[in-house]
Amino acid sequence: PLPAAMAAPPPPPARFCRPALPAAEPLLFLATLSLGLQGPLTTQYLWDRLGAERGYSGPNATRPAGCGNGSATTDPLQQEVEVLVSRWNLCINLGGFFVGVFSVTLFGPWSDSVGRRPALILPALGMALQAAIYLLVMYLQLHVAFFLLGRVLSGLMGDYNLILASCFAYVADTSDKRARTFRVAVLEACLGTAGMLASIGGAQWRKAQGYINPFWFVLAASLTATLYAAFCLQESVKQPKPAKLFTLSHYKAVYKLYVAPENLSSRRKLALYTLAFFLLVTVHFGAKDLFVLYELGSPLCWAADLIGYGSAATYLAYLSSLGGLRLLQLCLEDAWVAEIGLISNIAGLVVVSLAATTPLMFTGYGILFLSMAATPVIRAKLSKLVSETEQGALFASIACVEALCSLVATGVFNSLYPASLHFMRGFPFLFGAIILLIPAAIIGWIEIWDSNRDYSQFSDASLSPADG
Repeated sequence: PLPAAMAAPPPPPARFCRPALPAAEPLLFLATLSLGLQGPLTTQYLWDRLGAERGYSGPNATRPAGCGNGSATTDPLQQEVEVLVSRWNLCINLGGFFVGVFSVTLFGPWSDSVGRRPALILPALGMALQAAIYLLVMYLQLHVAFFLLGRVLSGLMGDYNLILASCFAYVADTSDKRARTFRVAVLEACLGTAGMLASIGGAQWRKAQGYINPFWFVLAASLTATLYAAFCLQESVKQPKPAKLFTLSHYKAVYKLYVAPENLSSRRKLALYTLAFFLLVTVHFGAKDLFVLYELGSPLCWAADLIGYGSAATYLAYLSSLGGLRLLQLCLEDAWVAEIGLISNIAGLVVVSLAATTPLMFTGYGILFLSMAATPVIRAKLSKLVSETEQGALFASIACVEALCSLVATGVFNSLYPASLHFMRGFPFLFGAIILLIPAAIIGWIEIWDSNRDYSQFSDASLSPADG
């Protein structure tokens, strides 16, 4: 053997290189396409089914027509059907929400131990089970209360929100911090692409073939997502280990994210970014709920083709925001990219609130082309504030916040719209633009505070040798 002085130096420590794993994007695309078809079709089926039971819809029924003549609002039969549909929608959504909150916050932290694949297989299978129950309701003409049963069963298995949380956690596991914002933006672009296909194709498919065939596709897409998660995805958690599922420790993991005393600065930023995310997504959902209603009414009075183009324009913002984010990242920090996205969102909503003509409405849609650039930045910043073993707990909590956003947006914006019709039809959009000033202020303040702190630490470090 060589003397110690002549021994070959030990090899440099190998740099950790994440293996190239199959992407989570196809799974999220399939799940979003399934959800995007299922949601509107379920509402339309409830409208037709309940309307037919009360003689409002059907081959011999006549509906009041016209735009801005007030006939729809004075038809008591239509009002009765609208109330019934809205109540069943509310019951179905609330049932899924309350069950899903407990299951997502259970399965999400559990996936930090056992891995992401079980937390992706279960909710995809639950969505397939829900689609199968909906098909049975349509084939056998069962009571619409069985829709609630299907929604609750899907919620028990995590539902779409768990897929959303697990896919974002999967991306956080398999990407470094520099590339994470763009990878998250790619996932969100999948949401927009699938939503656009579902909104455009779903309406035409239902008109051509009714409800049965589209729901068979929903079932097939959910089953394909389940098989993809089971047989194509590799595990992204480095060292998965067995863990109990039914234990309070998983809920405590979510609780500790926001209240643990260690690293107080990170926890404060976590809370502030979560607040910014809540306000931003609430405005997104609220405005999206009202776009079609706003376009149907006077003075726009859009027909179905223009409404389809408008819906496509809202989803195209996901893709344009992805390209814009990629370009802006070349010269700006992520926080300032988010600020530009918020400026695009605010300006677009202000123009939409004042739109009285079709060109002005599409101008508003055009200004919204960067409106979805802020959410991937916030998700990525939240992900960077927690450790690798907390990604599942984090994105589970964010998924619950997103579900809460949907409920709050529906309640606030749908109540604000009729209340403001007498003085400004577009006031809810203006209200949303004002609300977005709060997340813009939060993101800007955190970025400036971090920059000042880094500068002061650099100054102290450069002065310390001279002082010594």
